[in-house]
Amino acid sequence: MVESFAKGRIPHVLNALVGWFKSDDLIVPRYASHLAVILSLVVILSSGGLGIEGLRRAEAFQLGVVPREQVTLVSWGTGGQEDPDFLTRGAAPITIIPERGRQGVIVYVVQSGDNVSKIAHSFGIRPETVLWSNPELETWPDYIVVGQELFVLPLDGAYHEIKAGDTLDSLAKRYSVDPIVIVECEYNDLSEPYELQVGQRLVIPGGTRPIVPRYVRAIAPAPANAPQGSGNFMWPASGYLTQSYWLGHQAIDIGAPTGTPIYAADAGYVSATGWMGGYGNYVIINHGNGFETLYAHLSEIRAIAGQGVDRGDLIGLVGSTGRSTGPHLHLEIRQGGVKRNPLGFLPRG
Repeated sequence: MVESFAKGRIPHVLNALVGWFKSDDLIVPRYASHLAVILSLVVILSSGGLGIEGLRRAEAFQLGVVPREQVTLVSWGTGGQEDPDFLTRGAAPITIIPERGRQGVIVYVVQSGDNVSKIAHSFGIRPETVLWSNPELETWPDYIVVGQELFVLPLDGAYHEIKAGDTLDSLAKRYSVDPIVIVECEYNDLSEPYELQVGQRLVIPGGTRPIVPRYVRAIAPAPANAPQGSGNFMWPASGYLTQSYWLGHQAIDIGAPTGTPIYAADAGYVSATGWMGGYGNYVIINHGNGFETLYAHLSEIRAIAGQGVDRGDLIGLVGSTGRSTGPHLHLEIRQGGVKRNPLGFLPRG
């Protein structure tokens, strides 16, 4: 009946209604609801309402066949013709296409200038996820070099290679998750009886592990009359902040060209210098007030252990020694042996 109204003309519909009212067997109470529906349709059609397809979809929606988002309305208009009763489909200027995340684990090749934080940000995951997916980085997040291959997950969590004795329960306990999270992860393709194979890799969605902080102890004794730090730190080098402070990287990185001067952030004495692992060439200054600062990846060291320094004294040059993908200064500020966020102590702006 809806289709006949849509195809016909409004006058024809009205005439039919008049004839119906004039009929001798009209029983108003019996047909009152039908009449209300018909009159509503006439008003909608005459004022530019739903077309045939829209009415059908609306009816299907009411019946629960079609979800609300699939109900498409069409408008009543001329469609470029003189006939005002011609149906045209309403414009749909916006098409919403849901974003689809990466499907599966990928292998990323480290590029010049990369660091864990930068890689994580580019893939929309936390830096800790990169650590927990690559065991060689867990104890030393800066331990990356150009050309190194790293696993990158499509979601936050961990990537575990099965070892002898590993079980779903032991993995769940180790990464602080429920075993069902591992079983139901679409990237693991697990099925009962869930027998794990040595060498197999599993994605642990939401998995976390404690990060053991690294600590370097100063070795040189304080010289007599060593300058005392004020606790008022200055920026030790000019450049760009290329990596901020986070759980696995309790320091900041300042990117700058090789040879850029590095200055003591506050007064104190040089308690240690030398070469060490991923730090490369480094200098540690004890400020005599509970604070220490560490400067790493230097191309040249311009200070010696036991030397007193004032705030702003030259202590070295920016470089890329140790495990580094490009020239930068790795700066740590420690208070009472605890690594603090340098950005909380350095001047802003």
